[in-house]
Amino acid sequence: MRKTSLTSSRRDLFRLAGASALALIASRSLAATREGDLRGAIDAVQYKTTPSAADRRSVGLQKMIDQAAAENVPVFLPPGTYKVSNLVLPENTRITGVPGASRIIYTGDGHLFSADNIKRVELSNIAIDGQNRWLGDYAGALLQFTGVDEVMIDNCEIGGSRKHALQLERCGGRIERSRISGAGQSGIYAVESDGLSITSNEVFDCGNGGILVHRWKKAADNSVVSGNRIYRIKANDGGTGQNGNGINIFRADNVMVANNHISDCAFTAIRANSASDVQITGNQCRRSGETAIYVEFEFVGAVVSNNIVNGAANGISIANFDQGGRLASVTGNVVRNLTLKGPYEHEVGFGIGIAAEADTLVSGNIIEGAPRWGMQLGWGPYLRNLVVTGNIIRKAPVGCAVSVAEGAGTAVITDNVFQETSGGAVLGFEWDKKVSDELAATDSSRYPQLTIERNRIS
Repeated sequence: MRKTSLTSSRRDLFRLAGASALALIASRSLAATREGDLRGAIDAVQYKTTPSAADRRSVGLQKMIDQAAAENVPVFLPPGTYKVSNLVLPENTRITGVPGASRIIYTGDGHLFSADNIKRVELSNIAIDGQNRWLGDYAGALLQFTGVDEVMIDNCEIGGSRKHALQLERCGGRIERSRISGAGQSGIYAVESDGLSITSNEVFDCGNGGILVHRWKKAADNSVVSGNRIYRIKANDGGTGQNGNGINIFRADNVMVANNHISDCAFTAIRANSASDVQITGNQCRRSGETAIYVEFEFVGAVVSNNIVNGAANGISIANFDQGGRLASVTGNVVRNLTLKGPYEHEVGFGIGIAAEADTLVSGNIIEGAPRWGMQLGWGPYLRNLVVTGNIIRKAPVGCAVSVAEGAGTAVITDNVFQETSGGAVLGFEWDKKVSDELAATDSSRYPQLTIERNRIS
């Protein structure tokens, strides 16, 4: 038994040595040619015209990637600059380098990396520069992956894409510990994902979005977006919320957005549109141009908890009961330092701390410095089953603006603390028109659909 075990160990050692030798040969070959032509085995006579140096380098690197993938070994890029384009990554591609020293420069004329309908591809420890060069009409991003079971991108730098930096369609895997910047569109655009994890990345200075998790049709997506730092996201293509969001979840159900630090977005730090069973928790949202956290349109089920909003036009909005948006829990958030100024003209106006419409618990939140309303409860007839309890609202002209328009449903407003609400703690509104006196300290039997008890005003 001992002899058999020793023989087996020696065989394993020989296999490992063989694999290591193949990887070393590949790395030495690439190191020898990284400043040269990277010709590989393809001769220039195969071209109708003499190819450029960049073309030859691309062909050489493509052959090396193909060979290494076929032998199931990684390609190692030694420190240096590699000017290439239009590379297609086959099954089992693994490309790694020296962080900050192995640089891939896109030379234009199509795309940089693409992979279609394979099981696995991995990029790590490399820096990629798109140089803001033209991308083909077929290319949505500098790096584009479609139908890949596991895309693994770790500790990479991706910058200077004229479109999205990274686009994944029908992919799973992990995007982690990477630095993504300077994209004309978004940093990461993931559509129709299957349990994708986007964690611990830095995404900044992008033209229209930070991290986008979308689907063509509403369905389970199961992605996790956590621990990312996202900042300086513009809305160069304009609109009223389609662009300018740090994290945007669209039609993607069962998504977790947790513990991200998001600042200086033209519109929203975190926007969930038609995304059911979304969890938004523990995020830092600073200096948002519009509503800091938005859950809107056709969603059923949302948890918005323990977030900090500091600086925004509106704080948190649970909206669009008219489109079927309902069923949420908004608890333990801190919302402060809001402004009346937003990026477009709004029907209600900006400066609202927390807004909710249907089948929602709003509890244990602190709102300070909402220059219009501390809370907006319902809008016209779109109010049903709100429970608002145990909140602290300070320094707002109106503490709670609750809809009493014809057709508005029930709300329970109890055990809240209102301080420095000069215009009133709880007031009834028909749309944007105030129609009642103070309801927190007087008989509110005029509105039997409302239960207003045990609130403290100071």
